[in-house]
Amino acid sequence: MVDGPEISAWRPRVAGVVEVFHAHFTEHAYPMHVHDAWTLLIVDDGAVRYDLDRHERGTPHDTVSLLPPHVPHNGSPATAQGFRKRVLYLDSTQLDDSFIGPAVDGPDLTDPVLRTRIGQLHTALAHPGDEFEAQSRLALIGDRLRTHLRPGIRLTEEPPGQGVAHHLRDLLDEHLLDGIALDEASRVVHAHPSHLVRAFSRTFGIAPHQYVMSHRVDLARRLLLGGRPAGEVASAAGFYDQSHLTRHFKRILGTTPGRYARATPKS
Repeated sequence: MVDGPEISAWRPRVAGVVEVFHAHFTEHAYPMHVHDAWTLLIVDDGAVRYDLDRHERGTPHDTVSLLPPHVPHNGSPATAQGFRKRVLYLDSTQLDDSFIGPAVDGPDLTDPVLRTRIGQLHTALAHPGDEFEAQSRLALIGDRLRTHLRPGIRLTEEPPGQGVAHHLRDLLDEHLLDGIALDEASRVVHAHPSHLVRAFSRTFGIAPHQYVMSHRVDLARRLLLGGRPAGEVASAAGFYDQSHLTRHFKRILGTTPGRYARATPKS
């Protein structure tokens, strides 16, 4: 008896990502079809063979496949155990149609850094409340994809001075509780999103999303020490919900908010 497919799909609250799709197929073969969006694919187990623009392609271990919109392709298991894949569908704000030709010529990219970043982006997209992290990771991924497709291309960026980084830090501090989208910060600061992320990380030694979460955890600590119940602290400190707070609190401090509160000496 063959197990049925395992599938999960959702639309995240992150501009540029049309859909996230995770699947495990053992027998299913996609017929020739097209997408309106870019298909950014990593395969975690097994392998996929596919035809793109009348050329047979595949997903060898640890590669990243980028299939352009409007170009027909199919897909089928290349191994007996099928394949397990994670897919991001990206709109034209990430890659415009001028990149379709280079993607057709070379859709499979061997880039361990890119693959790791895509995996990290999938993790962020799976957790409501981590949208700013997802936006930051997506900006760097888009940059790296454009460099692969056009090796000579370079985004016009201002010198790596501290002004942009300090401006972004002020914005993050101002919007600590309600948050600010990376695209909005980019418009306010007048810098490309990927440049914002790099400049901030270079100047302060911490990524923008890590900076935000560490300050929110710090605020949560103060609220807990002040006697606020752990169940109320999440929203008061800018977290999506209590599980969001608990995950980041434990990651940074090594314990849960509840245990932290119970460890506080009572007067």
